[in-house]
This record gives sequence, C-alpha cells and structure tokens, in this order.
Amino acid sequence: MSLVRPRDRRLWLLSIAVALTLLLLLVLLSSPLLNTPNISYTRESYDHRPLARRRTNVASKGSPPILAYLILGTKGKESKRMLRLLQAIYHPRNQYLLYLDSSSTRKERMELALVIHSQAIFQEFDNVDVVGKTYAVNQMGASGLAAVLHAAAVLLKISMDWDWFIPLTTLDYPLLTQDDILYAFTSLPRDINFLGYTNDTIHLKKKQNLSEIAVDPSLYLAENEPLFYAAESREKPDAFRVFGGSRWMILSRGLMEHCVNGWDNLPRKLLMYFNNLAYPLESYFHTILCNTPEFRNTTVIVKKDIVDDYYKHHTYHDTNIAMFGSAFEENDPVLLEIDEHVLNRGTDRVVAGKWCKKTNDRQDFCSVVDDIDGVEEGHRGIELQKSLSIAIQASKSGGTCDHILTHT
Repeated sequence: MSLVRPRDRRLWLLSIAVALTLLLLLVLLSSPLLNTPNISYTRESYDHRPLARRRTNVASKGSPPILAYLILGTKGKESKRMLRLLQAIYHPRNQYLLYLDSSSTRKERMELALVIHSQAIFQEFDNVDVVGKTYAVNQMGASGLAAVLHAAAVLLKISMDWDWFIPLTTLDYPLLTQDDILYAFTSLPRDINFLGYTNDTIHLKKKQNLSEIAVDPSLYLAENEPLFYAAESREKPDAFRVFGGSRWMILSRGLMEHCVNGWDNLPRKLLMYFNNLAYPLESYFHTILCNTPEFRNTTVIVKKDIVDDYYKHHTYHDTNIAMFGSAFEENDPVLLEIDEHVLNRGTDRVVAGKWCKKTNDRQDFCSVVDDIDGVEEGHRGIELQKSLSIAIQASKSGGTCDHILTHT
C-alpha cells in the first residue's frame, strides 16, 4: 500500500484549495451579483434574468400622467451627460430607460449602472433601468429607429401604466421642470401624439430622397458605421404617403403598442421600407400616424416655440416655454444658466418639485413631503398647457396631416 508523505499531502491539499478557489472565483464572476448592480435590467442584460414587472404609479383620472423617457448615449463621457439629463428630468411618477450604444465600453456601461444604483432616490422609487446588452446605433439610419422601437418595447414590458413616450439623446436638455410639464399634460387627452414641425421642405427632401437607397451597416455590424448609398434607385411608394418633419416627438402609449405589437401590418411594412431610407426617425412615426385612420385624428403638430431644435445658438429667455432644447455641447454654459434660473437644480441633484424637499447636504437625498400625484406648476407650465390646448383645438379642424411635410 502506497503512502502519501506529509510534504506530498500538503501539496495535494494546496492543489485542491487552489482549484476550489479558482472555481469559486469563476462562479462569482458569472454571478448576477457582480455582473449587475441591484437595479432592474432588461432581458438583454449581462445575466439574462427575466424582466420582472416593476412597481409603478398608476395614472388615475385627474392625476398627472406618467411619462416614459428614453435617454440614448454613446462612448466617452456620455454616461455623465446621461446622469445629468436624468437628474434634470427626474420625477418619481415617470419611467426611465438609459442606453449606451456599442461605441461605449462594458466598463462605461457598468459604471453608469453603478452610479444609478448608488443614488438612493432612484432606488426609492425603482423607476430607472439601464440596458446591459449593447448594439450599434446610428441616429441617421435604420438602427436609430430600431433603438427607439426597442426601447418602447422594453418600457411596455416593464409597465403598461405610462401615458407618453419621449425619446431623448444626451444632446437634449429640459427647458421646463417636470412639475410644469406634468401639469401641462394632466388635462390633455392621453391618446394625443405630438410631432415636431419643420417648414424647411427643401432641406428635409434633400435628406430623405425616396428614390435613393441608403444602407445602415450598424444594423448588422457590432460597431457604429456611417451610412452608404447604393448606385441603384427605387420607385417612390404609391401604397402609402410618406410624411416627415422633425425628430422631436411625444408619442402615446397606444401608438407605441400599435408599432410594437401592431394589429395592422402597416408598421411592419413601413419598418421594412424605412430600413433603406436616411433619417427614418424624421418620417416613420409621422407616416404611420397619417396613414392609419385610428391615429390620424390624434396627431398634433408642435412648433419651435414648444420644442426648439436649434436652442444651442440661443440664450435662454424667461418667456421661453419650450419643453426641451437640443444640440447642447458638453459643459455648455447655457446648461448652467438653465439649471440655475429655470430648473433650480444644484450640482449632481435632481430637480425638486412639490413631491421633494431637500433636508440635508446629501447629494441624492430627497424626502417625500406630499403625494407624488401633486405638482406645483409655474407660469411656464401654465403657458405650455395653453399652447398645447390651442394646438389640439387647431388639429380638430381637420387636415393636420396635410400640413405635415409630404414627399408625394
């Protein structure tokens, strides 16, 4: 019978210990506890956990609506800009989905998730999600449209209790508080869809030449790539009319359900058609709304005094009632002006509303002092409500879609 000498026994036990340690590390590294912070992720997250139904605040008659926001970012310092935008538009009633595209690194996405997890206010109301799995997104191409539709599908999976969907990028920033925006939308019909208006017909038709075939490689490549154009051309459609306008939109949950789960085949047909058109985000939803009888009468055009696409070149005026501005550069001094004079937002803090009161110097601390159904509107919120009501009344006279730019 062979005997194991003490020295050999120690080596044998050491080998077993090393093997068990390596096995334990392997298990831990694949565990959701390390791969994802304690926040809700989408089905395409790092650990592929099933997406559970989230706690939400059901909108009852007379109460403020629930807004579902998408914030889309890319590589570099985008996660910091996303956090700043999230804090500027945060309200406990709303739902938020944050997505960094494939230009970002896994480290950047994890850091964003950890920052969200570290702020008590987001955990208290459990209404902020970060998409874990990444893919390429080109805002000029079909991959940008796919990202918006994907976000809407995820938000519908998270909850069916929201009223309007608002897609934003890190170039955008609010020009009103959420209390003002929620107040303005409280009295409005929840089936209304708001589309941004542009009167630059020549510029739009130049960008969106219906005969030109555009290919977006970001649909099938892992990294973002620019569009390229085919030498061939195609006939203009005659089965539907193509409408277009601004990329700005506030879309009803009913419309987003129609686009994602559509009982009609038109959303899928248009998705295939716009797959090869440049700037589809400036036409896809416009075309669905104006070619679908159920939604045609819910379409309302909003002009630049409500949504200002070119705010980058302007200085903020107290009489401005635009909801969002765009094309802001990182650390644009106008953002500090908006934080100070419009949002009353301190550095790294959410915007205080009627629901929130700061009681100490903790950056993420907010204590609920009133029902979150309560909003404290200012004069800008009142003016926005009047402007939206006027736009809705004007749309009832008919012909709304006839005033949206058409390519046919």
